[in-house]
Amino acid sequence: MEGDIQKRIGPFQASCFYIGEALCGIDINLVQEINKQINYTVVPHSPDYVLGIMNLRGRIVTIIDFGKKLGLGNTKITDDTRIIIVNSKEEQIGLMVDKITDVINGKWEEVSPPPANIKGIQGRYFLGVCKARNKLVALLNVEEALADETKGS
Repeated sequence: MEGDIQKRIGPFQASCFYIGEALCGIDINLVQEINKQINYTVVPHSPDYVLGIMNLRGRIVTIIDFGKKLGLGNTKITDDTRIIIVNSKEEQIGLMVDKITDVINGKWEEVSPPPANIKGIQGRYFLGVCKARNKLVALLNVEEALADETKGS
């Protein structure tokens, strides 16, 4: 789901989750798995949103606090906290989120540009918003949000 929404047509599916009070969605094709394991090893001198690394079946996965990365506040670890494992430029990244909800079906023709209140420094991370089950879902551009994590890897 990267790129300009005006260039997109047809149906899409998004995996939805909460970061604080914000209901967000990412292209389901990017999701490798959703993990309940929250154990990770802290990496010294990493950016403040990088929580650490974890070994996932022999692969090293960088874990980031996705709320902090997006400028939406720190993720609070609870029984609902999950890590969404995504592939980004052939590297696995774990996105820690507050709560997983469900998968929505949408059409790009029904996606609106992001409202002003989610623009700003991190505004480039949002593709737009769509309505699903009487709620607004902020569709995220994961590749843009993770560009810093995969440079030079």
